[in-house]
Amino acid sequence: MRRKLIKRILIWSLIVTAILAIVTLVASSFYMLNFALESQRRSHQEAMERFYKREPANLKVWVDSLEQRHALRDTSIVIDDRGKLTALYLRGDSATNHVAVLLHGYNDRAESMLHIAYIYNHEMGFNVLLPHFYGHGNSDGNHIDMGWLDRHDMMRWLQVANDLFKDSTGTSQMVIHGISMGGFTTMCISGEQCPTFVKCFVEDCGYTSVWDEFNNELKNQFGLPSFPLMNLTSTLCKMRYGWTFGEATAVEQLKKSTLPMLFIHGDADTFVPYAMLDQLYNAKTTGYKEKYIAHDTGHARAYTDHPEEYTQRVKSFVNRFIK
Repeated sequence: MRRKLIKRILIWSLIVTAILAIVTLVASSFYMLNFALESQRRSHQEAMERFYKREPANLKVWVDSLEQRHALRDTSIVIDDRGKLTALYLRGDSATNHVAVLLHGYNDRAESMLHIAYIYNHEMGFNVLLPHFYGHGNSDGNHIDMGWLDRHDMMRWLQVANDLFKDSTGTSQMVIHGISMGGFTTMCISGEQCPTFVKCFVEDCGYTSVWDEFNNELKNQFGLPSFPLMNLTSTLCKMRYGWTFGEATAVEQLKKSTLPMLFIHGDADTFVPYAMLDQLYNAKTTGYKEKYIAHDTGHARAYTDHPEEYTQRVKSFVNRFIK
C-alpha cells in the first residue's frame, strides 16, 4: 500500500509539474509577444526632443525653417483591414520628379528620419515622403508588424508618392531608404514586383529576419535559448496577427531583388548584429549592390557618427540611378 501511495504521489507530482511548466511557457509566450509587438507610441514632441539630442545641431536650424514655412505637410491613406495610415511629405526646392521614401525604425515616428530627409531634400533637392508605419505615429493600429506586413502598406505609399510628385509625363524617379525596421522593410519591398518608377534602395542596419532579431534579443536580454519559447510565440503571432517570425525574412526577399541596393551597417552594432550584413549582402545575387561599413558605430548611428561620409556615400549611389 505504501509503495502504491508513493508511486501515485510521484505520478501526480510529475503531472502537476508538467502542467505548471506548460502554463508557464504559454504565459511567457504571451508576455513575449506583447513585449515585442505592443505599440508604444512616442508623441511628436518626444520624437523631436530625441532627434535634436541625437543628431548634429545644424539639423535643428533646417527643421525649424521647415516648420516656419509650413513646408512639412500631412497626408493619409485608408486601407480596409489596416485603417488610416498617415505620412509627412516635403517638396523639393524646384520642380523635380526625384523622390525619396524614407522608412523609420521600431516604435519610432516619421520625424526620426528627418536627418535622412535633410540629405535628400536639402542636399539633393528631392521630394520626400515619410510614412508612419501601422501602429506608429499618427497611423491606426495597436501592434507592430516588424516591417513584414508593412511592406504591402508601403507599396501603396509608393503610388501616393508618385501621384504627389510626378512630372508632366506622369511619373517619378524614386529611391526607398529605411533604417533598422525600416531597412528590413526596404529589403522586403525589393523582393516584390515594384513599379517602374522605383529605381534603387538604401537599407541601413536592417535585420535578416524577425526570427533572427528576436532570437538575438532573447539571448542578450534574458539569456534564454530560442526553443521552445520562440516557437510557441511565433505560433501565437500567426494566430493573432496572421504571420510567423520565420516567414518574415529579408534574406528570401533579397533573393528576388533585382534593383540596385546600398547596404549600410555599423561594425559595432549588437542590437542588429553586424554579422547580419554579409548574410543580407550575399543573399542579393541579381542586380547592382554596394556595401558601406560605418566604423566604430552602433545601431542606427551611421549618419550620426559619420554625417559627411554617410551623405557622400548615399549621394554617390543614388545619383547613379536617378538622373
